[in-house]
Amino acid sequence: MVISAEPIIYGLIFIAVLVLVEGVYLTVFGKSISLNSRVNRRLEMLEKGQGREQVLEQLRKEMSQHMKSRSIPLYAILASKAQKANIAFTPPQLILMMGVLGVVAFLGLTVATGASLQVRIAVAFGMGIGGIYVWINKKAKKRMSMIEEQLPDAVELMVRSLRVGHPFSSAVNIVAKEVPDPLGSEMGVIADEAAYGRDMGESLKNMADRIDTQDMRFLAVAVTIQQQSGGNLAEILDGLAKVIRARFKLFRRVKAITAEAKWSGMFLSIFPLLALVGINVLQPGYYDEVKETSLFIPACLVVAAFLVVNIFVMRTLVNIKV
Repeated sequence: MVISAEPIIYGLIFIAVLVLVEGVYLTVFGKSISLNSRVNRRLEMLEKGQGREQVLEQLRKEMSQHMKSRSIPLYAILASKAQKANIAFTPPQLILMMGVLGVVAFLGLTVATGASLQVRIAVAFGMGIGGIYVWINKKAKKRMSMIEEQLPDAVELMVRSLRVGHPFSSAVNIVAKEVPDPLGSEMGVIADEAAYGRDMGESLKNMADRIDTQDMRFLAVAVTIQQQSGGNLAEILDGLAKVIRARFKLFRRVKAITAEAKWSGMFLSIFPLLALVGINVLQPGYYDEVKETSLFIPACLVVAAFLVVNIFVMRTLVNIKV
């Protein structure tokens, strides 16, 4: 029995691609892009002696550079995720990384497998783009989850500041100093923009559109309405903080309830492919007798169609709107 190791090699090369891009990112930017620091990045930049205007310009450039580059071929599929993840790499650098990872994957496939040149080029191309996409998607999910978790505490801090007599701009500035990243630097940009004359409601709305969260839109709308019609902003934000915290708890509960269904759908979608790979690894000639029959290709297409339909059906069943 001949055991083929090529499917395992493909997976190991793809994992190596993900590890490589993470290593390069940490090597280039180090702790400056860490989301686990107790002091947010904006304050660290100010403490190093950079001017407030210079820091604001750099952060705004990083926060908007990806959406401005959606017209670049192949980059449109990454722009939204990269914007939410606030990737410090510029769009040209990310495209360069795709090429470098593709070359690395091609060399790995050339050394470790006996695939044809066309297959190696296609797989390497897919690994270069897919590796960057998977890495950015992971970063975006982590950052957005942290912002959603930090927001209720930040709004409650604003409420306490307003109740002791601080204006709203000062309350935002306090949040920018007390809250760590990722929300701390975002609020710091809003505080700096307000200091230079930009409308606070407009800055909050721009931030809500950039990170695309419903709770931040609620905050922007609440502040805008209060600016136009007046009212007790502290009470409004206190109620908003309770709503956001309740929504956050409800999201967690829904996530826990649907976890089993999500994993079941994932298993049902992946198991046939794993079974196919396992059969080919353990017994490479298992399908030789049926490969030449007229029904083999149509049967494969039907199975692939069922797998795709299964993914969409299971995703629809667990996509509960809150």
